[in-house]
Amino acid sequence: MRKGTPEMLIVGFLGTTEVILIFVAILLVFGPAKLPALAKALGQSIREFKSSSKDSIGQDKDDRDDPPTGTKK
Repeated sequence: MRKGTPEMLIVGFLGTTEVILIFVAILLVFGPAKLPALAKALGQSIREFKSSSKDSIGQDKDDRDDPPTGTKK
């Protein structure tokens, strides 16, 4: 398989059939009325995680750039 094909867009080696079955199972468990709320909550969670990870990476980079206090150059 080539990189970027639809078969590889979802985690690992899940094929189209497996992804469809997962979505059907989610639909059966939560029902169509709750899916928009679940999708919104999932999107907000992912956005918050990305934001936190970017802040953490930036903070780590700043810590490496600054010399420790109390040391001489």
